[in-house]
Amino acid sequence: MPFVRELLKYKSVAVVGMEKNCGKTECLNYILRRLPADSPKTCVTSIGVDGESTDSVTNTRKPSITLRKNICFATSEAHYRNRRLVSEIMGISEEGSALGRIITAKTVSEGEIILSGPSSTGYLKRWMKEAEQYGIELTLIDGALSRMSSASPAISEAMVLATGAALSSNLATLVNQTAFRVEMIRLPVVDGNIPEEKTVQLSSLNQEATVPDYCEAVEIKGALTDRLLTKLLQGGDVGRYTVIVKDFAKIFINPMTYQRFTKAGGRIAQQESSKLLAVCVNPTSPEGYRLDSDKLCRELSDKIQLPVYDIIKNNYLD
Repeated sequence: MPFVRELLKYKSVAVVGMEKNCGKTECLNYILRRLPADSPKTCVTSIGVDGESTDSVTNTRKPSITLRKNICFATSEAHYRNRRLVSEIMGISEEGSALGRIITAKTVSEGEIILSGPSSTGYLKRWMKEAEQYGIELTLIDGALSRMSSASPAISEAMVLATGAALSSNLATLVNQTAFRVEMIRLPVVDGNIPEEKTVQLSSLNQEATVPDYCEAVEIKGALTDRLLTKLLQGGDVGRYTVIVKDFAKIFINPMTYQRFTKAGGRIAQQESSKLLAVCVNPTSPEGYRLDSDKLCRELSDKIQLPVYDIIKNNYLD
């Protein structure tokens, strides 16, 4: 997959899934196996827990996370003890969690690991800062279910999105839902030329969403929700200002509300953006239903104008 070489241009890359069993872990393993020998010093961690043999919710089999020699990783004390590889400890964080402190280590042999890194985006940012002292040049972040926050540009510079039949067994629905998420990720960055005095701030909890006539921008503090966007629509003339969010991870709206808003002339921009490198798909659902892989990749790629890869098919072919 060409994007494996592309991600080496960044200091941090998040791999996030749109739903459980979309192939996020398979995608992460693919990247780890195909990192070039001359790649930057790489460390992999997770904002949730990944690498367990069985999904605790669906009770289905999960792929393990396999690390080759000389790859760094960060996981909790609890899961570091259960590693199935030889490693040397580089550092132990002072900050703890329910699973203990975060241990940063380097593999001495190939083997399997359960990743349970920093449990919040704030903790993750602090750990990434600490990791600089170990000479880490590239951090791969395994994002937890529906936690797009790990792919926020405040955390990672770039991202890979995993989607699949676990999200929807209807190919058209799957394509449309994934394309909408991609559209949110790619929203334009605000140009910064809007005067502060012509900007108003609103929050997700605003009871009123009245925008003064002089306003050219509405800055959302917190999440942009359907409720807030609907209130703005009810205020009328949404085409005279731009709605600004921190980044795509703060957007929680459905396609119908967004379409109504843009049809009325509304615009949404973000303060920071993350580079979407590729979309990976798993055409098989946990129940065993399988979509047409070639058709899924082709239709989704045509819709988002970005390479789309069947991670399972490519894993078997390699």
